[in-house]
Amino acid sequence: MLRIHFTSDDLARTTIAPGPDPMWETLLSLYRLRHPGGAVFFGEWRRRARTRLPSSARLLADLAPPKGYSADFMTPGRLVASVEEGVEAVRGTSRARLGDDMAELVRRHPRRPVRAWMRRLADGDSAQVGRVADALRDYHAACLSPYWEHVRAQVEHDRIRRSRTLAAYGWERVLATLHPSARWSYPVLELDFPAEHDIHLDGRGLLLQPAFFCWGAPTTLLDTTLPPRLVYPIEHEPGWTEDGAERRRGRALPALLGVTRAQVLEAVAEGECTTSELARRLRVPPATASRHAAVLREAGLITTRRHRQSVIHAVAPLGVGLLEGGR
Repeated sequence: MLRIHFTSDDLARTTIAPGPDPMWETLLSLYRLRHPGGAVFFGEWRRRARTRLPSSARLLADLAPPKGYSADFMTPGRLVASVEEGVEAVRGTSRARLGDDMAELVRRHPRRPVRAWMRRLADGDSAQVGRVADALRDYHAACLSPYWEHVRAQVEHDRIRRSRTLAAYGWERVLATLHPSARWSYPVLELDFPAEHDIHLDGRGLLLQPAFFCWGAPTTLLDTTLPPRLVYPIEHEPGWTEDGAERRRGRALPALLGVTRAQVLEAVAEGECTTSELARRLRVPPATASRHAAVLREAGLITTRRHRQSVIHAVAPLGVGLLEGGR
């Protein structure tokens, strides 16, 4: 559970980021690259990106394990307008920050190997910092840059929508509708999060960062002394890597089922699951997952069988056909 504690001054100092953050998008896309979730939206990008990966991406994989904490310095605390600006901010990371982040990385992932270059990085070796900065730049150029205009447009669409909500109803409504798991009761915003984590804003305000490659739960920096920022997922358009007829096919499944039920079908297709497991995959309440599963079951797209005190959902042949036809 993530809890963000506001003071009387913090709502007035809360803002929505003016556009996508290239460093956050770079980091989050590394997670999307290694996780099967969201295949309706990211599957084709994932397949293409894997063929374009620069060899230096292995450095980034060491600093951003598939799950859990990644080194905070890869996403600088201040706003950056371009990947070039972000990369330069990474190059300027202080020795103390490098040491702290690498120590936290080792503590959070005790079973992962600590390579020699990582030890030098933790000591503030500028050559190793430069290698990481170059790897971030090269990965972004190969795997994100071809789609950056679409990323920018989708984030802008979310920003405009939130701004309209703000103008009409105020920050309370914006925060309460930020994510399906959001629970706003002044002065605390609660959201689903992989661990127990509290952020006390203490008058600093909060930067809301819409992110294209964020999927599932919102995320934030572990270090609560850095400028507070909440990174949250936006709505996605299927087929965004394609043009023309291919894009229209990519939109077919959500157009038929609706975006949410297309996500539910995709989540079940990742593997058999109970209703509770399905809810966790989707980051929604179990009652919501159960309701959508019932609709898909009635349509013959998934099957449900009872196992002891639980029910097990699996994708049906018709559901498989729809998924394959929509890609």
